[in-house]
Amino acid sequence: MHWLVEAIFATMKFSILFLFTFITIGYFAQVTAVRNKADYPFWLYLPSDSILKNNPPVLIFLHGKSLSGTDLERVKRYGVIHEIENGRSVPGIVIAPQTPVGKGWDADKVLSVLKYIQSEYNTDTNRVYVAGMSMGGYGTLRFVGAYPEVVAAGVALCGGGNTTDGCDLASVPLWIQHGNLDRAVPITESEKIVRAIKDCNGGKNLIYTEVKGADHGDLEKVFRTDEMYDWLFSFRKDAEAVLESVIEEPEKK
Repeated sequence: MHWLVEAIFATMKFSILFLFTFITIGYFAQVTAVRNKADYPFWLYLPSDSILKNNPPVLIFLHGKSLSGTDLERVKRYGVIHEIENGRSVPGIVIAPQTPVGKGWDADKVLSVLKYIQSEYNTDTNRVYVAGMSMGGYGTLRFVGAYPEVVAAGVALCGGGNTTDGCDLASVPLWIQHGNLDRAVPITESEKIVRAIKDCNGGKNLIYTEVKGADHGDLEKVFRTDEMYDWLFSFRKDAEAVLESVIEEPEKK
């Protein structure tokens, strides 16, 4: 009788382990490396079938300088893909390209990744979002400035932009954030682009958050909050932008 109990227990243990392995593999299979399909290699996250079959939005994540290279695994160190692999469910397709070392973000190359996804999946072209930090913050504003007709909303963290893009940026809902203790990218970089946007239309589509007591790396926490995702996904290109009047500043880590 004792051997029978042990056999049943061993079978149950194996079944539980198999089920856990299957679920784990199934979950992480949602994040796929894609190469040689666009001008940048990128991570692709696909939401649940119920979302994917109903013209989902697309969120583009642009990493900072430290994640550049040829190893896509680096892009998982922080940001949207990192959060997805830690259990966050994003209600749309996420694409996270990678730049080579020493290269900033090229708006045309980012667009090539987006166009590839739009050719492969039925997506809502009125709901394309972009978010990035540091070099990715610059990349976000560069992409929005180059293609304001494409982007429904963007979040730029501790970056900066080209002031000549001010009026193009002014037409898109933007949430720009910068820590006032940032030594890697001075807060003046965001302040310059904020002034350029406000000079164009008073900043009616802009939220600017100066995060008190935060240094450069502290703003990574924004990707771990619901606020950023909820704010981005609330906008559509074919609807009038309505900015929330109060956005809580992320707490310093």
